Amino acid sequence: VNFKELPPAVNKKRLIQKAVFDELVKLVDPHAEPFRPKKGKSNVIMFVGLQGAGKTTTCTKLARHYQSRGFKACLVCADTFRAGAFDQLKQNATKAKIPYYGSLTETDPAEVARAGVDQFKKERFEVIIVDTSGRHRQESALFQEMVDIQEAIKPDETIMVLDASIGQQAESQAKAFKEAADFGAIIITKTDGHAHGGGAISAVAATHTPIVFIGTGEHMLDFEKFAPQQFVQKLLGMGDMAGLMEHVQSLNLNQKDTIKHIQEGIFTVRDLRDQLSNIMKMGPLSKMAGMIPGMSNMMQGMDDEEGGAKLKRMIYICDSMTEKELDSDGKILIEQPTRMTRIARGSGTSVREVEDLLTQQRMMAGMAKKMGGNMKNMQRAQQAMGGGNKAQQLAAMQKRLQSMGGAGGAGGMPDMGSLMKMLGGGGGGGMPGGMDMQAMMRQMGMGGGGMPGMPPTAGRGRR
Repeated sequence: VNFKELPPAVNKKRLIQKAVFDELVKLVDPHAEPFRPKKGKSNVIMFVGLQGAGKTTTCTKLARHYQSRGFKACLVCADTFRAGAFDQLKQNATKAKIPYYGSLTETDPAEVARAGVDQFKKERFEVIIVDTSGRHRQESALFQEMVDIQEAIKPDETIMVLDASIGQQAESQAKAFKEAADFGAIIITKTDGHAHGGGAISAVAATHTPIVFIGTGEHMLDFEKFAPQQFVQKLLGMGDMAGLMEHVQSLNLNQKDTIKHIQEGIFTVRDLRDQLSNIMKMGPLSKMAGMIPGMSNMMQGMDDEEGGAKLKRMIYICDSMTEKELDSDGKILIEQPTRMTRIARGSGTSVREVEDLLTQQRMMAGMAKKMGGNMKNMQRAQQAMGGGNKAQQLAAMQKRLQSMGGAGGAGGMPDMGSLMKMLGGGGGGGMPGGMDMQAMMRQMGMGGGGMPGMPPTAGRGRR
């Protein structure tokens, strides 16, 4: 892009953010069709990867995933190298009620794998997942062992398991495994930690292999299908609104008012307060924060306990507001800074924390406005097409949400990290200092790209 040729009205920062987002999505989406097991026949899947990447747990998660979709799934432990490997798989499989096979006496992993696969094939299992020893590209003997297992069981698919925190080593390790075992898919684990999985981009780019699932926690249910756009949104701190909506629907929380507001393109302070309360009910905060635009960077460096305390303080701030303030879009508080001072005193917090909460509300209001507009467009299109069933409408809506790009792209929403720097803070546990509300409003696109303009006096007279 030649900036000199662009019209003056174009926001160059957003253009760059959109370009970076689109290129990262292209990198993690090689457009290669992943393996899909077929019912009525035995599908053998072999797992490979570095030691400690989470292969054994991921094997059980994948078996449970297929079992819940009507496949007859089972596990084979061919890890005879690590002490306690079979015990771990046995424990996980028993908890998930999945049949398993292993040996405490046989030391040849290829023989264990062959015997287990043969037994389960006789019993007509449809998905047979084989767990192998963790290995490193410099361990030639273990690499040969992996090749021997592959030749013994002739898997229909080989999956490499990568730890999200591997970083720059991902490319070299992925290449070495690809040359030895020629895996056809990648699963990224431990994405619930502080490492967002940037190394996965290197692995995919180096091997042209699709990522099929991501592990989002220790529990068996913490396992999601890979969606390139949502993954990059989390990676850049833009959130995953589509994933958040899906998770909220699965919890059957009372969201009627909030959903109605989002359909209308509205997101009030009360809506934010309701969402904060729901987040506290949703499970590990580290998992949920990654889905909410900007919150992953706000919570960076905090554990679930510290993050929970921060969310509680945000709820206290909302509880100190009047009904009028809660049902507003926050503009009244920015126009009258004395209200923020009163709220800070009443909630036992600081004015900066109140301003932080308003920043978060503005980010989510921008997303709601964009989503509301898209929903209206889809409704008009649906009416023009003469209806259609509900399942088709929901599928179209989900697809549209996933194709919304990044908050920092066409929607014009800033990423929280850069916003915190602009506000004068570190973006970690502490609150930003030296906040300039007018600069914040310009950064967030007020009066320009996507949200209503604020009066020129906004932010003056505070403190």
